[in-house]
Amino acid sequence: MKLLFIINPGSGSHDIDLKDVISKYFIDKDIEIDLFELPDDCSMDKIKSKIDQSKADKVIAAGGDGTLKLVAECLLNSDTPIGIIPAGSANGMAKELGIPTNIEEALKIIEHGKPKKIHLVKLNDEICIHLSDLGFNAYLVKKFDTLPNRGMWGYAKATWHALWNHKRMDVEIKIKGESVKSKAAMVAIANATMYGTGLKINPDGKLDDDLFEIILVKDYSYLEILKIWFTKLPFNPKKIEVFQTSSVKIASKHKAHFQVDGEYIGKINTVEAEILPAAISVIV
Repeated sequence: MKLLFIINPGSGSHDIDLKDVISKYFIDKDIEIDLFELPDDCSMDKIKSKIDQSKADKVIAAGGDGTLKLVAECLLNSDTPIGIIPAGSANGMAKELGIPTNIEEALKIIEHGKPKKIHLVKLNDEICIHLSDLGFNAYLVKKFDTLPNRGMWGYAKATWHALWNHKRMDVEIKIKGESVKSKAAMVAIANATMYGTGLKINPDGKLDDDLFEIILVKDYSYLEILKIWFTKLPFNPKKIEVFQTSSVKIASKHKAHFQVDGEYIGKINTVEAEILPAAISVIV
């Protein structure tokens, strides 16, 4: 068996030498490994070329959700299984799939785990493996990226700043021929159930069904989200509404902040989303 590791040296903590940990784990095993560190000038074509040249049985994304998204885009609609080494700041998809943050434990899953087909969501020209949103959280992601201190403390500071500075949007959501107009603090397009922080925004989400969820947060109702996180009680529909669909068009009257899988994309007016069923295979 041959494994190709796509390693993002800029992800998360720089205290761990991923190449060293991976090499030592496989040193006495009858498994060939190929280690590829993403260069600063990396492009999708370079990653695809490396995957084609390596001819590996499994391709492993060693980094955060952004690294996993890159690998997923390269292996879209292929049967090559994707492994995950969670080495980013939040590692939302790893948490969703129950993959431990301990590197050696994650390597055991890559070695012995089974492939599972999951769906993705196409958003305009982007694919989403996990969660994307318009509004408050996207603004928070933008702010978080500018802070020198990452991790949970940096996230708390970015949240405080966003609460004071972000304004609600006027949005229109078109689903199945019907239209919903509302004020909104944010609108999430959720393939998964929770953010990398562990905050469960979409308790009904499943990675392998034929639907995704639209979560319309009408006000800064984070107490409402905390309520369902701790009590499993349903959302108050006056504050948060959830819609299930396989396609949607979301329009904001004014340009709104937009993020996909923890990466800030910019300010946009419109998002069109559709399901990509059984788009990738992940090792769990």
